Amino acid sequence: MRLVADWMTIADDRILEFLSEEGPHPPSRMAKDSRMRFGAEYIGRRLREQLVPHGLATNLGNGVYSISETGQDYLAGEVDAAELEAE
Repeated sequence: MRLVADWMTIADDRILEFLSEEGPHPPSRMAKDSRMRFGAEYIGRRLREQLVPHGLATNLGNGVYSISETGQDYLAGEVDAAELEAE
């Protein structure tokens, strides 16, 4: 069972799941996948403002993001996202 934080949305789980399954991608490519029901701008904002600062994803540069080890642990139910502090 995943332990979410108050700041999280359903999109955050979907973004992390996508990055876990498909590897590093830019938001524009994620938004084109039929499993993602969110626009590129929203995906990018969630990554920049929440997922990267809380350590669940990593910005690799050039607009490409990957899931972090902490993000993988969160998906596995091993990390309580409410305990993660933003940098």
